[in-house]
Amino acid sequence: MNMFLIDNEVFLRLGFFLGIFLGMAFWEILTPRRALTQSRLIRWLNNLGMTAFNSFLVFLVFPTAAVGTALYAEGKGWGLLRSAPLPGWAEGLAAIVVLDLCIYLQHVLFHRVSFFWRFHRMHHTDLDIDVTTGARFHPVEILLSMVIKMGVVLGIGAPAWAVIVFEILLNATSMFNHGDISIPAGIDRFLRLLVVTPDMHRVHHSVLIRETDSNFGFNFPWWDRIFGSYRAQPEAGHIDMTLGLANYRDPKWLTFHWMLLVPFMSRER
Repeated sequence: MNMFLIDNEVFLRLGFFLGIFLGMAFWEILTPRRALTQSRLIRWLNNLGMTAFNSFLVFLVFPTAAVGTALYAEGKGWGLLRSAPLPGWAEGLAAIVVLDLCIYLQHVLFHRVSFFWRFHRMHHTDLDIDVTTGARFHPVEILLSMVIKMGVVLGIGAPAWAVIVFEILLNATSMFNHGDISIPAGIDRFLRLLVVTPDMHRVHHSVLIRETDSNFGFNFPWWDRIFGSYRAQPEAGHIDMTLGLANYRDPKWLTFHWMLLVPFMSRER
């Protein structure tokens, strides 16, 4: 099973991405949560174009990426998990949880430190959020994130199969929790005990900074509760809240070349 995941990583990740993307896109058409304020065509072309560009860039700079790092650490016997007498499944589960915690902490860091925020704020300049926003990140942030992820994988000695599962899970939940989909309130309250829901994460894309600096989780929802960054609902409600950043209201920031230039503008939050 482990070798199957490793040997077919590219096809598995691409297959899950396309399947979940199409499923979420169809769900958004059937039961949207909010009315879009911008052209779907313009946003999708540019958001997906950035996604494709980032994928190519990561392959170019880090051909083996996090999985290759995991295999290298395994060959050397490195990592904290190697010193713990855990069965393989428990070792992998622990790695997934630790990786998710590190993604949460990284997200907080990218909001708190000005240098990192310059690149991360491109993600927040989307004036609507939907399934395509889940992969709308600046290329420099993607490379920085990969370096951090590879360092964590090396430090804990995460099994390669667990890294693949985590990557698939992260992509899936990012598309899900950015989805413009309507989920009944009762179901949402239950779901957000297990996973970050769209209503939970949408608060994070509010134009109000006190709401932007909350709900940092991507996969598991409990980190925000543990570290005190959880906010249940936006002040204005999900229908009337304003999305994006106050200083980036011009629709030009939705286009590819302006998205790339966001970190180099003098505007603050």
